Amino acid sequence: MYNSFFMVGQQVFILFILIALGVVAEKTKMINEKAVKGMTNIVLYFVTPCIIVKSFQRDLNPELVKNLGIVFCVAIIIHIISIIIAHIAIKDEDNNRCRVLRFSVIFSNCGFMSLPLQQALLGNDGVFYGAVYVAAFNIVAWSYGLLLMSGNRNTISLKKLLINPGILGVIVGFLLAIFSIRLPEVLAQPVSYLASLNTPLPMLIIGFYLSRLDLKKIFEDAKRYWGVFLRLIVIPLISLGFMYAVGIRGDLLVVCTISASAPVAATTTMFSAKFKRDTELSAELVSISTLFSLITMPLIIGFAQYL
Repeated sequence: MYNSFFMVGQQVFILFILIALGVVAEKTKMINEKAVKGMTNIVLYFVTPCIIVKSFQRDLNPELVKNLGIVFCVAIIIHIISIIIAHIAIKDEDNNRCRVLRFSVIFSNCGFMSLPLQQALLGNDGVFYGAVYVAAFNIVAWSYGLLLMSGNRNTISLKKLLINPGILGVIVGFLLAIFSIRLPEVLAQPVSYLASLNTPLPMLIIGFYLSRLDLKKIFEDAKRYWGVFLRLIVIPLISLGFMYAVGIRGDLLVVCTISASAPVAATTTMFSAKFKRDTELSAELVSISTLFSLITMPLIIGFAQYL
């Protein structure tokens, strides 16, 4: 058991070093807001699809297809559980704050934070299954998430779901795997090079935003803590208990636990800005939860590995 905790803690510490470099880069003005937005777009539109496509460059067998289906169903169920918990546990008279807090509880940073950790702990298999969790996340975020933040059903669009980079990557990767198509070297190498950026770039971006965290404000609002507590501890443990109860074990249990235990999704700030909600609160929730996740994730993931 202690080996599991140590191994996860070691990998999270490696990510923490990269995050620290992002903090230093912001403090020394080596990167600014404009540069980070550009880096975020690169990760979203190029790096994430490439690592998903790369992870699908393998022969599919009935067992893998079955596992993909299990991860997808589990991811959807975890999001449904999170939605129920958020609506029961989060109340606020300020509608803007309430929507941001609920969104932050429901959606984890299963792309930026989880994929690098899944790759470090489980290799290509981790990314292979993690990519499916990200696809489920995108489906829920760009449907229910849009509805939650906008308050308007007209914002939900099938087109937005289909052109999302994460979902496109899964569709392309899955089709290549189904038809046993291997990318030629002239394409495989660029895809591999871009995929290798999946760990350093997101961590630098997270570090940039962490460096802007006003530590004084952390202690001003108890509801921030409550939302972060639900996101980092309550939902991961309930999700882990649910998966264990239905017989999910091994890599699938660890992959889904990593995704469920990740901090508040960076999408929270993006949607908050788009629909003019409390953007400052959303950024603080992302930063605070990321900071505390450096402690909570090794404990919860190590426990999942032990099980």
